[in-house]
Amino acid sequence: MAGSEAAWQLASVGVPVILHEMRPVKTTEAHQTDGLAELVCSNSFRSDDAQNNAVGLLHEEMRRANSLIMAIGDKVQVPAGGAMAVDREAFSQAVTKTLMDHPLITLERGEIDGLPPEDWDSVIIATGPLTSPALAKAVLEFTDEDSLAFFDAIAPIIERDSINMDIAWMQSRYDKGDTEADRAAYINCPMDKTQYENFIEALVDGPKTEFKEWEKDTPYFEACLPIEVMAERGPETLRHGPMKPRGLTNKHDPEVKPYAVVQLRQDNQLGTLFNMVGFQTKLKYGAQSDIFRSIPGLEDAKFARLGGIHRNTFLNSPNLLDDNLRLKVRPSLRFAGQIIGVEGYVESAAMGLMAGRFAAAERQGRTLLPPPETTAFGALIRHITGGHMSGRKATFQPMNVNFGLFPDVETPLQTEDGKRIRGKEKSIARKRAMSARALEDIDDWLQGQPKP
Repeated sequence: MAGSEAAWQLASVGVPVILHEMRPVKTTEAHQTDGLAELVCSNSFRSDDAQNNAVGLLHEEMRRANSLIMAIGDKVQVPAGGAMAVDREAFSQAVTKTLMDHPLITLERGEIDGLPPEDWDSVIIATGPLTSPALAKAVLEFTDEDSLAFFDAIAPIIERDSINMDIAWMQSRYDKGDTEADRAAYINCPMDKTQYENFIEALVDGPKTEFKEWEKDTPYFEACLPIEVMAERGPETLRHGPMKPRGLTNKHDPEVKPYAVVQLRQDNQLGTLFNMVGFQTKLKYGAQSDIFRSIPGLEDAKFARLGGIHRNTFLNSPNLLDDNLRLKVRPSLRFAGQIIGVEGYVESAAMGLMAGRFAAAERQGRTLLPPPETTAFGALIRHITGGHMSGRKATFQPMNVNFGLFPDVETPLQTEDGKRIRGKEKSIARKRAMSARALEDIDDWLQGQPKP
């Protein structure tokens, strides 16, 4: 995601690019194709609400900055309520074709198994969460830093026609969405109290993937915990998390409120595949099939892909990178994407966009300061380069974009008719004020930069 976006930004302003991709010469534990920008965990870019949600705001900033990832994503969307989700196969194919058709981009297949040669005077390393061990080792040895890592888990995907719609029903939580398709974007599988308790017990007792000795102390990223790890935290954890029944009414039996609900989200444009929302897992394959088919409506589920788990490595970026995403001890190297400590497809692509623009400016003899920290772009850069952290290794963790990274903003205390704003209304007003300020500031930052 980050490398594809960086290459696009460079080529769009006239800078030639050589794009190195090790697949299929060398594969990873999670990728299944040799396509660029392959989505391996989920097909969701999360909320597309630019007024009230920080990731939706980042979407809009990226669109205004000529983002390839957002342009392709907009073309291959599938219904997802208030969220943005894409057909993952069509998405990767379109990104790959667009980059390969650009006359200034050359694709070379093969692993870069160490630091790039010294005569490569401008390099962006955007190797994602599955950086090749040889390259990761070389970078870590060169910087004299220990790696930080966590596990990232993958949710199963189910064939739509194997779901029993006499039990399940279509509805987005609280009927969110602008269209009928969005308001019915999720398949919902209800559970009563006994079914839920039996399910939790099976999750906790089910056989799990065993980690190698050197992996056992690796922490999970809190926003992407395996379903069974959440279950181990307490029997009610899932019912107040991804399996919460709030905002949903079973159309087959409206008078009976489900005790818990499993949601599935469309995964391709044809609507033939659905992924289990929040069901990242490290259960063994046989256990996954048995346990997940105990969910009402999924008794005969056909799995297009079962869940899995992989290790994610990232740099101690506050100590290592400057605000142009350059390695302080070797400024010819820039880093972007999840390897620098952002989490999520959109955040990774956004940092690729920034790295591409910084590198293009440098190549063209221009000075380009980072976007203001009042923008989503700037808030992320500030986080990963130390603005929100002390720089101590123990405190730096991967981060999704969120309004907690933004400087505060003054909001009105009263409505125009004199009514005092408080509680939830105050929070909404604050987010909207932050978003409005961000979009104004990113437009100012983009003005005067070369147009594609």
